[in-house]
Amino acid sequence: MSPFVRRAGYRTAMFGLALVVVAVLWEVYKLVGPEDGGRLLGIPVLPRSNDTAMPHVWDMISRYGRPERRASETRIWTVVLSGAWYSFRLALAGFAIGATVGTGLAVLMARFRTVERGLLPYLVASQTVPLIALAPLVVAWGGRIEIGGFVWPRWLSASVLGAFLAFFPVAVGTLRGLASAPAAAIELMQSYGASWRQVLLRLRFPSAVPAMVPALKLGASGAVVGVVVAEISTGLKGGIGRLIIEYAREATADPAKVFTAVFGAAGLGLAMAGLVGLADVVLMRNRPKEAA
Repeated sequence: MSPFVRRAGYRTAMFGLALVVVAVLWEVYKLVGPEDGGRLLGIPVLPRSNDTAMPHVWDMISRYGRPERRASETRIWTVVLSGAWYSFRLALAGFAIGATVGTGLAVLMARFRTVERGLLPYLVASQTVPLIALAPLVVAWGGRIEIGGFVWPRWLSASVLGAFLAFFPVAVGTLRGLASAPAAAIELMQSYGASWRQVLLRLRFPSAVPAMVPALKLGASGAVVGVVVAEISTGLKGGIGRLIIEYAREATADPAKVFTAVFGAAGLGLAMAGLVGLADVVLMRNRPKEAA
């Protein structure tokens, strides 16, 4: 058995074990926790453990196999899967935009220190803007864009908001990775007359891969969050975010139904991060390993 297969099997087993532990803790708290929640000095500090707020794990899982509505024959797992697939495509587009912008900004900041000192604080400040307040503005601005025969589609606003959360970790992680190249190696390449572009492509970027991969995973997950929030804020239909809103209206009568969409969104984020990890394994499988 190859080391990659053993490593993948170990990580999969640990992930499955973590899910089991969370499920057990959920059921234990539901058994011993207060049904109406706990308060300390009048402040709620413990969640409610009643069936409306915390359905049983088996109720949430079995809900996927039942019809979405009473008069429908469509199973809810097909609806959630369809919504997740729609949001996945929007998140993938947003991640591509955010990764491109973030990498470009990182290269620019690595090239010019004045740009880094002037731009980096604004990048940090941009992440404090509430996404739920930004979403209507992006939709309104996008609706006014008409270039030639191009009309801004409504779904592109959700992808742009996904890119807004994706670009920051990519930019910071890539900048850190580009700065991690050994100074001696840089001086050696410069002594041979290598240009800054050659140093960037042949030394800095390969050195930056270990820092870029976690940043890209965070960016991919952030793109999913941005798309889901955009779907909720703008009322965009067809995605997993819209399903969360629709199912939340039925939370009192069918609380397990809400969690089917929530789990779908969580799975979507894991799928996006896993896609980045898979790309790293496939594209960099021949990368030389450091010797002890």
